[in-house]
Amino acid sequence: MPAQDFVSPDRIRAQFSAAMSLMYKQEVPLYGTLLELVSETNQQVLAERPQVAEALRWTGEIERLDQERHGAIRVGTAQELATIGRLFAVMGMQPVGYYDLSSAGVPVHSTAFRAVHEQALHISPFRVFTSLLRLELIDNLALRELAASILAQRQIFTPRALALIEQCEAHGGLNAADAEAFVNEALHTFRWHPQATVTAAQYQQLHDQHRLIADVVAFKGPHINHLTPRTLDIDAIQRGMPAKGIPPKAVIEGPPPRKQPILLRQTSFKALEEQVAFSDQASAGGSHTARFGEIEQRGAALTPKGRQLYDRLLDAARDALGEVPAQANAGRYMSLLSEQFQAFADDLGEMREQGLAYFRYFPTERGLAARDEAARPVTLEALIGAGHVHFAALVYEDFLPVSAAGIFQSNLGDEAQSDYGSNANRAAFEQALGASVQDELALYAESERRSLQACAQALNLPGL
Repeated sequence: MPAQDFVSPDRIRAQFSAAMSLMYKQEVPLYGTLLELVSETNQQVLAERPQVAEALRWTGEIERLDQERHGAIRVGTAQELATIGRLFAVMGMQPVGYYDLSSAGVPVHSTAFRAVHEQALHISPFRVFTSLLRLELIDNLALRELAASILAQRQIFTPRALALIEQCEAHGGLNAADAEAFVNEALHTFRWHPQATVTAAQYQQLHDQHRLIADVVAFKGPHINHLTPRTLDIDAIQRGMPAKGIPPKAVIEGPPPRKQPILLRQTSFKALEEQVAFSDQASAGGSHTARFGEIEQRGAALTPKGRQLYDRLLDAARDALGEVPAQANAGRYMSLLSEQFQAFADDLGEMREQGLAYFRYFPTERGLAARDEAARPVTLEALIGAGHVHFAALVYEDFLPVSAAGIFQSNLGDEAQSDYGSNANRAAFEQALGASVQDELALYAESERRSLQACAQALNLPGL
């Protein structure tokens, strides 16, 4: 089959993201309400803060804003993880970053499948936080063996989906008809199934060990447990949720409100209690809590220096609080967080000068007009000072371990937290995946370098 007949992986990803959003809206109606609130808030921000709209236009993010989503799934076995990686590869999504959530009382480790080049991200920024259950952390041997035997009996991919993955790998792509079939077949892996694969007693055993273990083991597949739209003002969303009949969680995860957002801030509504039928019941007689709604606000991608400062300030705020952030102490926690983060520059120029964040660079009209002048500036700083080059922060495309764990915990209930210690094992995760995970910081550095090279070429300079 000629390569020119293939649909680009980026377009398949965009199709899948749209189809997933439609499916989740049908399964979780509150998600549709959430999308309406996010759209209203984003339009208001763009109308009232022209500087935000201008920044989004420079980077091209304004075109991707409405379609931006991230999802999250949890798989149970190495084989499931390896195959989900192959499925995402059809859509141009690669594993980026390693996240150990065991230290936060969640018996999984994870990666983010996403596009890695800024041009691909512009077409579709869809990303999926994908977690692998760590059965070895279950100290009850009999329960561990029960979970393993249950997981060994299921197949979470349709035969047609597997065939299309193999076809794509063999031929290098899919044509339009096969791409559409792939999207439809892949959706089945992420659907909600109200019929459990375990008895009520088995479910209770799994649930008593950890709610998330029951969520992974007791069902036919790794139902998408949330889809997350991107907002430009998460504080406005938090305030606006109750009026839409959406009860928000107590504390926004991540850094405090800032003029220049950094990394990632998240909030959500509590997980739904859904009716399920266990395998020893004729009809739905039980319930399960797992799926919820989440909203995110993305900011600047931080350098290693910026990440170290962020971690230090976040830890200092939590240490000063002296307890887990919750409804009762939410106001005090946000106050402590804002106080600590005064030490983090809140101006893009200062953040760039201090080496705290990654940036993209663009030639301006003035710079392009002067590209053949002998007396023009030739260094990056001089070009910026003369208005020949504009810079904007690179958007953070990944996740925060503390933030992800906080979302898990707050939506599963405090009693779901367990003490698993810190059991990071990237090598075991990559062995299960059958591939190495990429370093997100290296990807941001490459994007920054590419933008400097493009600037130099556009301005007729040997390099910057």
